[in-house]
Amino acid sequence: MHKTQASLTPEQAAALHEGLVIPAHPLALNERRELDEVYQRLLTKYYIASGAGGIAVGVHSTQFEIRDPQVNLYERVLRLAAEETEQARLKRPFIKVAGICGDIEQAVEEAKISKGLGYDAALLSMGGLDGWSEKDLLRRTERIADMMPVIGFYLQPSVGGRMLSFAFWQAFAEIDNVVAIKIAPFNRYQTIDVVRAVCSSSRRDKIALYTGNDDNILIDLLTTYRFEMEEGTIEKQIVGGLLGHFAVWTHKAVQLLEEVKRLRKQEGSPLSPEWLTRNVEITDANAALFDPAHQFAGCIPGIHEVLRRQGLMRGIWCLNPQETLSKGQKEEIDRVYLQYPHLHDDDFVKQHLDEWLRLASQP
Repeated sequence: MHKTQASLTPEQAAALHEGLVIPAHPLALNERRELDEVYQRLLTKYYIASGAGGIAVGVHSTQFEIRDPQVNLYERVLRLAAEETEQARLKRPFIKVAGICGDIEQAVEEAKISKGLGYDAALLSMGGLDGWSEKDLLRRTERIADMMPVIGFYLQPSVGGRMLSFAFWQAFAEIDNVVAIKIAPFNRYQTIDVVRAVCSSSRRDKIALYTGNDDNILIDLLTTYRFEMEEGTIEKQIVGGLLGHFAVWTHKAVQLLEEVKRLRKQEGSPLSPEWLTRNVEITDANAALFDPAHQFAGCIPGIHEVLRRQGLMRGIWCLNPQETLSKGQKEEIDRVYLQYPHLHDDDFVKQHLDEWLRLASQP
């Protein structure tokens, strides 16, 4: 460990490995598409009160445009979430994750900012680096891991990710201070690649696996992966989720993960087919929010629309005026709201909204 290299506390590491719900934090704007600080704070309060084990800020759901020089919101948005977390004075471990992207220079700069604001880990995106070799990507990861704990990110190609080899993930897992990997290729073959690569690594017990596969959240959390290695049989689980999907109905997502954890402890007992049905319900609801029908064009406004209905956002505005709900998406959200009332946490939000708003509005 280098002197300047930050690490997770033992409590944070234990919580990360046990499994957490980590919402990808949205960006609250007003009708002029400027930061709505009150509602930005309100969202963080909601995630903390819901029992989330962390938040990821500056990620896709926070809108990459926050980095544009004319917008310049990256540091401010990260600071607000850090302040709210500090004010909450939580007794449980909580992990603040900063989204980090770009070439080495940009990634190092963003790591410095987030580390300075007390963030615990970097979710390192490989997006937008198509011309880079896998070796280049590994060198970049090592550079950031020298500064702070890194969460790897396998992003699906349809939204800017790329295919990465089994050998890449094997080498990635060997990097000191890589603490987790968010697996989100939306592809079973590539998901298995990552898990198998980590299982074959000497650091397998130091890396927690998280799902970002919005199309298969519950099955990811319920599955034990088992591989034969030189040392014998190695088992690994995807223990939690770092998801845009968890940015809505978060209180219910936390309850769901707790249920899954209880199930995991009952080794050998048969899994009820009801879990497979629930997986489909969650995936169906996700399709309405994330808009795969239009290549995910409405995924951020879809999250905003649910939060707006609950009173957690004033509107669905994005920094890019072109980014709005797709044709028929609002009707799809209406449908899943009616069809799966057990998935949303409207009652929980209604119970606390006035209090959260009052606190978020205080100077």
